[in-house]
Amino acid sequence: MRIPMRHLPGPTFPSARPASPHHRAAVVALLCVVVLALSACVQLPAPDAAPSANPSATAGTPDNLQTYYTQQAQWSRCENSFECARITVPVDYARPSGETIALQLIRKRASGKRVGSLVMNPGGPGGSGYTMVRDNLDQVTSKKLRQRFDIVSFDPRGVDRSAGITCLTDEQRDAYRQDDSDPGTAAGLARATALQRQLAAACQQKSGPVLGHMDTVSAARDLDIIRAVLGETTLNYLGYSYGTQLGATFADLFPDRAGRLVLDGAVDPALSNEQLTLDQARAFETALRHWAEACTRASSCAFSSADEGIALVRQLLSDAEQNPRTVADGRKATVSILASGLILPLYNEQSWEALNVAVANAASGDVGDLVRFSDLGADRNQDGRYTANSMLAFQAVTCLDYPVQTDPTAMRRDAAALTKASPTLGRYFAYGGLSCASWPFKPVGTPRPLPAAGAAPIVVIGTTGDPATPVGWARSLADQLESGRLITFEGEGHTAYGQGNTCVVGAVDGYLVDGTVPQDGLRC
Repeated sequence: MRIPMRHLPGPTFPSARPASPHHRAAVVALLCVVVLALSACVQLPAPDAAPSANPSATAGTPDNLQTYYTQQAQWSRCENSFECARITVPVDYARPSGETIALQLIRKRASGKRVGSLVMNPGGPGGSGYTMVRDNLDQVTSKKLRQRFDIVSFDPRGVDRSAGITCLTDEQRDAYRQDDSDPGTAAGLARATALQRQLAAACQQKSGPVLGHMDTVSAARDLDIIRAVLGETTLNYLGYSYGTQLGATFADLFPDRAGRLVLDGAVDPALSNEQLTLDQARAFETALRHWAEACTRASSCAFSSADEGIALVRQLLSDAEQNPRTVADGRKATVSILASGLILPLYNEQSWEALNVAVANAASGDVGDLVRFSDLGADRNQDGRYTANSMLAFQAVTCLDYPVQTDPTAMRRDAAALTKASPTLGRYFAYGGLSCASWPFKPVGTPRPLPAAGAAPIVVIGTTGDPATPVGWARSLADQLESGRLITFEGEGHTAYGQGNTCVVGAVDGYLVDGTVPQDGLRC
């Protein structure tokens, strides 16, 4: 059982649909935005060379990538008031003349005097930028940004409409999520290992060549082609959560092409997978207590003190381990399901009231609300259909980006540290290495600082109560970046921009639109 980290901005979701954690392990799938059906990885012809609208946008492009950088996107009206286009990128940048995939882009034209294009990423890895912009544009951008920028986003390689990988049928995903094997036991470890082997084999069989090239460096190279196709000499960018890692990687690869970058809910790229998990487990435990304290001040609360609330949550999880309830559609509400359902609303303070009600109902024997939260996090509709591949994409990117600990003895040691750091939730973050132990591709990345030497100022934002990307990660990333400028938002929830704080919004908009660099160390 494991609750892995998930990177998506809270502002992406209205209060009725809170942002959530995501799947990084064998048996728990958490939140992503709702998206359309998966697209297949296909062999496409290389794009025809065409003059760029802005020749400086393709300056310095290697000869073997010229056809990609000089392609012209064919924009057409879509989703009522948006424009859509597909562009071609190589599957493997080491072999640009080989197989290719198409990336799906979406754009909303500036409503006023245009500054340029602003490219956005919602996080994940595995989040659909297409869906974020289509469904939540007003939540993730201010009116000022929408007036002055063409807002552009995309589904990254392997995600949904951009050669989205696929592995399991809907019925298989249900079974996968309900498994409650305990890897802390010999039998549970064997069971979880077997499940991961089956998943890895299915992904390799069904997903095509992009599965082995979903690493963040490849995605950052795609981002540079998007910049060029948009006709921009430099990239203006707003990235949330994992999107900060993507943006920082872009800036480190192409510092002279980094324009005004804002990285909100920062990930520390220098930390190991195991340290990231430990930090996040500790932060979620803190968020759980903050929720419990807030609950006691609400009429919907089922307990009278924070300690009582924490004890109730632990009892609910223990009961699910010993005797999982059956819900209306016949599924088992295993501890994997309940743990993910409890964690999902912690991502957004606006969702804490819904968690109050869900926990009160669960204490009375009705776990339906928590199961629905878990389903939302796993991209599952009420009719049993799974609408996105965020869980699978998350795993594919993570296994390529990080060398992970797969030795059982070391994983048991890490599990003990996680339980100590997070007594309520830590054990469900453990044994994440099983996700990559059987993965068909070896990691190509390694954690390291990203200085992006020579880049323009890069604004990094951290939130003091962020459970998914603890504020210390933002401090570290801002220190690593040669031109980093740190903003700290004193509040709860995952990410800061879009939460309605005028200080944060003013600083971000002032930089992106007007070029006014915020004071380093600004607190909002």
